[in-house]
Amino acid sequence: MANVWIPSLMRDLTNGQTMVTVPGDTIREVVAALEHRFPGIEDRLCEHGRIRPHIAVVVDGQVSRQGLRRSLSESSEVHFLPSISGG
Repeated sequence: MANVWIPSLMRDLTNGQTMVTVPGDTIREVVAALEHRFPGIEDRLCEHGRIRPHIAVVVDGQVSRQGLRRSLSESSEVHFLPSISGG
């Protein structure tokens, strides 16, 4: 089971929960499990079958470039970090 930290801008979908535990051996499976529990979250994380370009996936403290294909261990910690922009 992966421990997934929910970004503040998505907590309206998780009833304010900051961290949830969901099953999944890949980021794709974790996103599917999140969508099952919290409908609408997949649309905020993904577009066209990929992680949105403005969201970084961090697994066990390392930014992943593998997107939805990234494999997870049984105790992985996952963060979806939205990019900060402005000027």
